[in-house]
Amino acid sequence: MQLRIEESIIHQFYQNDGQVGLRLAPSALNEDEQLHDLLVELTDVYTSKPAKGYASFLTENDEGDASPFPEQLKSWYDKELDFVEFSQQSAKLLLEQLQSYNLLEAGFLLITRYQHLSSEYLLVCFLPVKEGVTISPDLAVDRSSQLDISKVQLAARIDLTEWRTAPDAERYISFIKGRAGRKVSDFFLDFLGCTERVNTKEQTQQLVDTVQEYAKQSGLEAEQRQALNKTAYEYCDEQWKQGDSVKIKDLSEQFAEQYPSDNSFEMFSKEFAQQREKEIADDFPADKSTLRKLVKFQGQGGGVSVGFDHTVLGERVHYDPATDTLTINGTPPNLRDQLRRYFGIDS
Repeated sequence: MQLRIEESIIHQFYQNDGQVGLRLAPSALNEDEQLHDLLVELTDVYTSKPAKGYASFLTENDEGDASPFPEQLKSWYDKELDFVEFSQQSAKLLLEQLQSYNLLEAGFLLITRYQHLSSEYLLVCFLPVKEGVTISPDLAVDRSSQLDISKVQLAARIDLTEWRTAPDAERYISFIKGRAGRKVSDFFLDFLGCTERVNTKEQTQQLVDTVQEYAKQSGLEAEQRQALNKTAYEYCDEQWKQGDSVKIKDLSEQFAEQYPSDNSFEMFSKEFAQQREKEIADDFPADKSTLRKLVKFQGQGGGVSVGFDHTVLGERVHYDPATDTLTINGTPPNLRDQLRRYFGIDS
């Protein structure tokens, strides 16, 4: 990834006697190879996170307590504050939030302004640490703290270009959504003073339902319907990998090339949304996990977890709706080995 770092700084949060403390950096980091590699790794991890939300700063019409962060950001962007002062104010604000929520989080707050392609971004990220073992210069075993980049959960990226040129936009902020059952990301949004505007999971599910219904009403054969689903999945997945939105018009054009029809997918999606009273946006960021429903059946419950590709339904896998029975011909090798060992059958 081609990145050009403009400014970067790191502040430390530490635990002390059941309290969280803050050590502020007095100056910005010098750009070097190590910093560049760190940011590249971090942006790669951030981009690969399957569950991300999209937000914008709170307005007067929104509920919730306003945070000073948006005004601090504006003051810095308008050059009323320098970068170091802005970052220190942000760190102090995050400390207040940690204390208010009684969260004892040790780690580092990284704030980086960088350029990628034609856009300018501000990455605000809390880097967790992990204890490890290393070998010191005198060849002794020593314990040390290391950044745990893969475990990053508190991170948001502000598209500064879109924020300044289209302040009414609804998704110039992207953020990592917390793991199931956790509200950590909500706490981070409170710190930033923004709110989620686009429900990517809901929009993607609406797309999946629309594609499947379109294929059904178009009178396509089973293999053609599978091919249409695959086309939709590959297009959406590529958009997700590139960090781009899914565009209904573009997908409609791909469908038209594959299976020409008098009723375009673009028109059908609007009609279908009206029938269901569920609006689907013309373009939206896709949810990675929901996209898989286009090419894979999966579900779990009652101690059973099952998943298989659409292409094997009717071949290796057969479903009888009358008896609600699923028949699988030929089990996966690793599952077969486990079953044979369990029953004492020689492989």
